[in-house]
Amino acid sequence: MILKFFKNIGPGPLVAAAFIGPGTVTVCTLAGVNFGFALLWAMALSIFATVILQEMAARLGIVSQKGLSEIIREEIKHPIVKGVALLLIISAIVIGNAAYEAGNISGGALGMEAIVGNVIWEVGQLDFNIMSLIIGAIAFVLLYIGNYKVLEKTFVFLVILMSFAFITTAILTKPNFLEILTGILVPVAPEGSILTIIALIGTTVVLYNLFLHASLAKTKWKSKDDLPLARKDTMVAVILGGTVSMCIIIAASAIQKQPITNTSDLALGLEPLFGSFAKYFLAIGLFAAGITSAITAPLAAAFVASGCLGWEPDLKSKKFKTVWMIVVVLGVVFSSSGFKSIEIIKFAQVANGLLLPIIAGFLLWIMNKSSVLGVNVNSKLQNVLGLIIVVITIFLGLKGVLSVFNAI
Repeated sequence: MILKFFKNIGPGPLVAAAFIGPGTVTVCTLAGVNFGFALLWAMALSIFATVILQEMAARLGIVSQKGLSEIIREEIKHPIVKGVALLLIISAIVIGNAAYEAGNISGGALGMEAIVGNVIWEVGQLDFNIMSLIIGAIAFVLLYIGNYKVLEKTFVFLVILMSFAFITTAILTKPNFLEILTGILVPVAPEGSILTIIALIGTTVVLYNLFLHASLAKTKWKSKDDLPLARKDTMVAVILGGTVSMCIIIAASAIQKQPITNTSDLALGLEPLFGSFAKYFLAIGLFAAGITSAITAPLAAAFVASGCLGWEPDLKSKKFKTVWMIVVVLGVVFSSSGFKSIEIIKFAQVANGLLLPIIAGFLLWIMNKSSVLGVNVNSKLQNVLGLIIVVITIFLGLKGVLSVFNAI
């Protein structure tokens, strides 16, 4: 039974690992520190929305045997609209993921530094973080192998490790389960929590995951008969990923009175309260979160570039490898040297903010085209839920764009 379950695991763990990056871990940490269990409902809502959208992306990939960026290139007929759309997608995801890669690698490095300390390599006038170099090297090697099954097994292991680490950390804090249940089922917005609620949703409903899931689903499954397996894979992985995020909020809630600004602080802050084990489990979880995102971000960028530019989306092709190599190398350089390109990150945030509702809306439109999906188009319920999510993403997109310009 267990062997059959693992055999049928698809790209779900990669998708879950992609949204549980250092950014998500930090947002969940701050949500727990500042508001306790009160915002658990926002994470529950995020999980629900992610399951709905990711199921659509997986179904599109399996039935059409094409990636989302390929479908966009084919289905948008107007040349100017198509050109603008593809340019925005490449800008937001390829350039954006290159900007965010430094954060992914730095997050993983923070996890290790909480255990072994900060290790710096001095080269002339430059200082390089050894942990960042190691994490970048691991990501590079796994991607260079170019074997989907190797990636799949690696991510299953890392997601299990991350889940075990964060769930154990939450249990060590001995939370009140009735209060947890109340936080999940009763939506409240404490004073000053609106931006945190938006951040929790925005860091879980990830734009590039839609492209990544469609591309990986068609790699894993070739037949429409596999759709039930894909749905189960998506639900189990996303719900598990969401549970991990909730556990971070729960663990952070235990030390509300201490000054905590990131997950590294949380790992150190838990030590005097719950012993060194809590610190080690949380540090391992942060390491796993960083390294998984450090792999999925370049992978998604390569799939998107291939689809937009009409290349063969093959993990072993030179063009495909070139894209992810650029993303990984830039991430390692920016992370290990401590350089932060604020303007690039701001640009990526604006592009992502604009694109998230557009791509979600486009996905919903495509999922109702029988010329693409045949009998596997959306049901009425799926369309209603999809429309609600599109409205949420419009709100998130506007918030993201306005916050970059300090308008809110």
